Amino acid sequence: MQLYYIRHAQSTNNALYASNGSLAERRDDPELTETGIQQARILAEFLRQHSTNEKNNSNDIQNISGFRITHLYTSLMIRAVATGARIARELGLPLYGWVDLHEWGGIYLEDEASGQKIGQSGQGRSFFQKHFPELVLPPEVGESGWWNRPPEEKEEFRPRGQRVLETLLSRHGNRDDHIMLISHGGFFNVLVWTLLGLPEENPFWFELNNASISRFDFVDGRVRLVYLNRLDFMPRELIT
Repeated sequence: MQLYYIRHAQSTNNALYASNGSLAERRDDPELTETGIQQARILAEFLRQHSTNEKNNSNDIQNISGFRITHLYTSLMIRAVATGARIARELGLPLYGWVDLHEWGGIYLEDEASGQKIGQSGQGRSFFQKHFPELVLPPEVGESGWWNRPPEEKEEFRPRGQRVLETLLSRHGNRDDHIMLISHGGFFNVLVWTLLGLPEENPFWFELNNASISRFDFVDGRVRLVYLNRLDFMPRELIT
C-alpha cells in the first residue's frame, strides 16, 4: 500500500491566522479562499497529468511514472471536501467521506465571554449532495449534520489515529492500492505520532503547507516515509 496524505487547500481560517495571528473570528467549518480554490485546481491537475494505470515500483520515489491513485478518502470538513472534490473530478474517482479524518477538536466555536468551546452540527446530507455530488457519504450522516457532539478532547486524538491506521491496513494493507487521504495539518501529526509510537507530549511537530502531498509506503511490515510536504508543482505566489 502506498499512502498519500493531502493537507486541504487554504481556508478562510488559515488566511485569517496568516494575516493577524489570531483566530478570534474563526468559523466553525470554513470554506476555501480564492487562493485555496486555485491551489486545489493546480493540485488536482498535477495529479491528473501524472496519473497512470501502469504499475510503478516502490523505487519510484518521486512518482515520475505517476501516482496511480486507486482510492480517495476525505474529512467531512468543507475545506477538505472542496479540495478532494476537485481531485475526484480530475481523476474520475469517487470521493469517500470518512468522519475520523476530521481536524482535531471537530466542529466547534468558542464562546467570546468564557472561551469555552461549543460543539456545532457540521453540514448535513442535503448540503453535501447539492454542492459535492462526487462525495460518497457514510450512511450515518443525516440531515442534522455529521458532528453534533461536544468538541473532541485531547485524550481522543490518539485512539482516533489508531482507528484510521487499523482501518487502512485492514482494507488495503496487503494490496497494491494507492490511497489518498485529504485531511488536516493537526491530524497529520496524530497519524505520524501513532505510526512512530511517539507520545502526544513530544518535541516533534511536522509542518504541512496547504495542498501539499506526503507519501508513506507500507511494505513487508515496514513503513517508509518517502517524502513530506511536497509542493514543487505549486506556483510560488500560491504557497501558503
